[in-house]
Amino acid sequence: MFALRLIGAPVLTFLNYLGELFQLLCEVFISLFRGRFCFGQLLKQIVEIGYRSQAVVIVTGAFTGSVLAAQALFQLTQMKMETMAGALVSVGMLRELGPTITGLMLAGRVGAAIAAEIGTMKVTEQVDALRSMDVHPIDYLVTPRFAAMAISIPLLIAESAFFGILSSYIVGTKIFHVAPAYWLNRMGNHTDMTDITIAITKGFVFGMLIVLISCHQGLKASNGAVGVGRGTTNAMVLSSLAILIVNFFLTMVLNIVFPLGFSG
Repeated sequence: MFALRLIGAPVLTFLNYLGELFQLLCEVFISLFRGRFCFGQLLKQIVEIGYRSQAVVIVTGAFTGSVLAAQALFQLTQMKMETMAGALVSVGMLRELGPTITGLMLAGRVGAAIAAEIGTMKVTEQVDALRSMDVHPIDYLVTPRFAAMAISIPLLIAESAFFGILSSYIVGTKIFHVAPAYWLNRMGNHTDMTDITIAITKGFVFGMLIVLISCHQGLKASNGAVGVGRGTTNAMVLSSLAILIVNFFLTMVLNIVFPLGFSG
């Protein structure tokens, strides 16, 4: 009996947490369809989530592409297959690293900020003040962030992948002296719209996870500054873990639906 309680308690807690996230998601969709959210907040969040995240996303994407190209070329050169590095990097950045790295960066930068801002409003009773003014907290705080993330994250992933592929091209052609024509030819032959579709699909899912988890942590904050700090940390950690776990299942499903087309 004790063993069952020991195992069952975490499972029930986890299921309850998933239920709360699903309930929050339903409330967001109701708010979207009713059109009651604040458009001013939407524009503000597009700036906060999208525009101000560009620098970290571009730098991360560029150096991720550079490292991937270097590691690939160190190995492929030994097998006289260095011209395949361009294809490897472009597919890797679009199908895997671009969305995942961008999601993790946004979990740290945006997720923590969302949880801290909403958590501070919660413990200082500003959320209750919104209700007293007949403004639903979901309409004002959560839905604009949800919509802003849906708009911003495809563009951020595109920037991450573009600069990753561009930096890999520079590393491959300037440092490892691969002929540019061969590099671009291989990359073009093995990269198509399915890779872009996977990148956008993964990015959208990751972005929604970040917003839902972070807003949930903010709305559940309590016990003053300590609770806000705990919620901010939990938002970043849980969002990152969710991205890594969900990424595995998305990779398995999407690569069955959109298989790689390498043909030599």
